[in-house]
Amino acid sequence: MKKIHLLLVALFYFVHPVLAGNLADFTGKVTDAETQSPLAGATIYISDLKATTTTNANGEFKFSNIPAKGKFLVEVRFVGYKTASQQIDLSAGTPIFFALQPSVIESAEVVITGTPYSANNKTNSLAVVSVNREKLAQSAGTNLIDAIAKVPGVSQVTTGGAISKPSIRGLGYNRVLTIVDGAREEAQQWGDEHGVEVDQFAAARIEILKGPASLLYGSDALGGVINVIDDLVPAPGTFNGNFTTNYNTNNGLSASSLMLQGNTNGFVYRGRVSYKNAYGFAYRDKVVPNSGFNETNLSAMLGLNKQWGYAHLSLSRFNTNVGLVEEGPDANGNFLDEDGNVITNDDAATRKLGLPFQRINHYRAALNTNVLLGGGQLKTTFAFQKNIRKEFEESKDEPGLNLDLNSLTYDVKYSLESHGSWEPTFGIQGMHQTNANHGDEFLIPDYVSDNIGIFVYLKRNFAKGAINAGIRYDYKNIDGDALADENGNPVFESFNNHFSNLSGSLGITFEIAPKLTLKGNVGSGFRAPNIAELGANGKHEGTFRYEIGNSSLKQETSLQFDLGLEYQAEKVTLGLNGYSNRIYNYVYPGNFNAETIAYTEEDGSVSNLPLYRYVQTDAQLFGGEASIDFHLIKSLHFENTFAYVKGKKLIDDSALPFIPAASLNNELRFEPNIKGLKDSFVKIGLTNVFKQDRFDTFETETAGYTLLDAGIGTSLKVKNGKINLWVTGQNLTNKLYYNHLSRYKLAGIYNAGRNISFGVSIPLL
Repeated sequence: MKKIHLLLVALFYFVHPVLAGNLADFTGKVTDAETQSPLAGATIYISDLKATTTTNANGEFKFSNIPAKGKFLVEVRFVGYKTASQQIDLSAGTPIFFALQPSVIESAEVVITGTPYSANNKTNSLAVVSVNREKLAQSAGTNLIDAIAKVPGVSQVTTGGAISKPSIRGLGYNRVLTIVDGAREEAQQWGDEHGVEVDQFAAARIEILKGPASLLYGSDALGGVINVIDDLVPAPGTFNGNFTTNYNTNNGLSASSLMLQGNTNGFVYRGRVSYKNAYGFAYRDKVVPNSGFNETNLSAMLGLNKQWGYAHLSLSRFNTNVGLVEEGPDANGNFLDEDGNVITNDDAATRKLGLPFQRINHYRAALNTNVLLGGGQLKTTFAFQKNIRKEFEESKDEPGLNLDLNSLTYDVKYSLESHGSWEPTFGIQGMHQTNANHGDEFLIPDYVSDNIGIFVYLKRNFAKGAINAGIRYDYKNIDGDALADENGNPVFESFNNHFSNLSGSLGITFEIAPKLTLKGNVGSGFRAPNIAELGANGKHEGTFRYEIGNSSLKQETSLQFDLGLEYQAEKVTLGLNGYSNRIYNYVYPGNFNAETIAYTEEDGSVSNLPLYRYVQTDAQLFGGEASIDFHLIKSLHFENTFAYVKGKKLIDDSALPFIPAASLNNELRFEPNIKGLKDSFVKIGLTNVFKQDRFDTFETETAGYTLLDAGIGTSLKVKNGKINLWVTGQNLTNKLYYNHLSRYKLAGIYNAGRNISFGVSIPLL
């Protein structure tokens, strides 16, 4: 595996001296399609070159220092207009003109997730949803997954106010792959209390792929992909920045981020520092003790944008300290300390974390390149990640659990020069991973894992749509080490497992009528069991349970059928998606026959913990999402979404565990035109979550609930951009409720109550 890594790096440096292409200027103009007047300030972006520019007062734009030949998708965005995109052949050397249609519907048609290169979403057969920075900020989420939890089909597994894990169409944990800086995140994400470890301020937008994506992303993308996409590279000669800050009343969260970036003749750079701090979250009249957190993030990007393509090096350090709650409230609803005394709200609302808590440091270095070679594009991502996870239970100085995970990943794709309508791509991906225990408590064994995958992808565009197909082969090896405790008793038995799979995908998108598009996809997925499923043996801190793995588990494979219909008119948009996903050898942890285990704490006390064992069954998940948005007048938006998923075990049709309840979201948004202000809005929304009465034997029914949200915001235009201001209210009626996927539900701890969030974003320079 290491030899493969070296060969791939050597290949990049070998081809570098022979990179073809001469300098070229690419010019054009952007106008209003109805009035023909020029649009100043429109953003033009070539994603596959990471090149950006804006229009001048005459609506004209110019790209310099880009390749003289090649076909690329060019995207044009301007507020109040429908996003436009067009495939451009740079060798033609002629100016290009974009006539944008005024639209009250916000759209971001170009996506990069689920395709080897940028693509118009209308030619993408997979279900991909994009959420931009403004919506992420105005959601008032305490983390990135909170901010996208209202996307239909997306749910969250929560552990208090600090930790959220994504679930897509009922599939979560290692079945949903998170992409950061172009590389798959590797951060012990098998655990309930292991959240996504990325700076939410760094996301310019998030693309969510719903459905199996194993073809292009390999194992762990069986359920979908969360792709965190950073800021656009600034235009040449530009140096700017931004400062964003917000405050939440529920848990006293203060969160701020400062970013500076520039582009000097193709040398691009960016730096960001972010900080969060919160005390315990609250519901009704109770503050949950030791549920606060703090987070510090540092990141930087250095790169070159030249005529041969681009090369960007991204570096980041994510650090967080998260309090873990061990006990729920007593019969009177009060939280008690170790001596049985009631913990007051004032004492609970402290920013100083008590025991137990976890400290996580996640380091990431990723090199992303796109080299124009032989008429095609060679895209590579090489990344190294180090995740240090410590849990402090009896001492703030000496961790009990201390996991050290090191991951080296690579992703190399070559897209051949397009001839006519055919767009072929082939690639190779892999990972070398090691994990070591440095503490005196253990949950998973030391292990070494290697996996490699190769794939071929083919797309054919035609006048009213596209068809795509691909095939992939994966192989994974994982070696778990044996371990005995100080008394010679075995903690882990050694094992050596091998997994391999052949998967494929076939999809089509077709415009069956003007403004009406049909999408269909059938795809198989693959996932090798993770290390916890294979080898866990220990107390899972913060989740109130003891886990035992099973080294005999087989790999998961799936077959999903997905059918979607999209209608987009001037004043009404409609989306319908239905799917059926059969998963063979589905892995899940269960507490069977109320089994418990006596667990001895470090202080010598003994407690009986629920014992969860990992088992397998054939399963099926089916459901759908629907959305309908009305824009009957320009300033008024009425948006509605519905999502439902049902999971069952095929052996007896009983319920799968950890399946989210059906939900219906409604939002009415008014956008008045106020003199001197921009992008003003007032919104009110209802989140309706239905009763979850299908649950496994070790779960309990969860009642339905309705939450009231509201928000107001505006922008002030300044010389270097605009100042954004917003206030968002969540759960304004202070409703007491449990989310079915909340890990604190077992302890009788409700989800967060009323919260008001105040935010401001200020452009710099």
